[in-house]
Amino acid sequence: MDCIHLTGIRCYGYTGYLPEEQVLGQWFEVDVKLWLDLSTAAKSDAIADTLDYRSVISLIKDLVKTSKFALIERLAGAIADSIMEQCDQVTQLQVIVIKPAAPIPDFGGKISIELTRKRA
Repeated sequence: MDCIHLTGIRCYGYTGYLPEEQVLGQWFEVDVKLWLDLSTAAKSDAIADTLDYRSVISLIKDLVKTSKFALIERLAGAIADSIMEQCDQVTQLQVIVIKPAAPIPDFGGKISIELTRKRA
């Protein structure tokens, strides 16, 4: 199956377990892989024959900017659910939500959640 990768979608949001995270916010990064049949678009060179990934990027940015979940697991799930609802041609997807600066003492790494969903 063919795949579209959208990586490095960076936006400011308000998801976090600590109350101040939902007030002050922080940066998030999102990567998605979308599996779908791209054979028609590969021949036609027409945007109508593929997934307009600009709309997927907008959907992700809107969810990150407006959601106030406690867990990034929930944010990742909301992104996955929304893409599956709005993009009928996607048969499988992978969502990775990255929290590059989690407020954890003595931890300078990143935290990421990866979800994979398949259409039933």
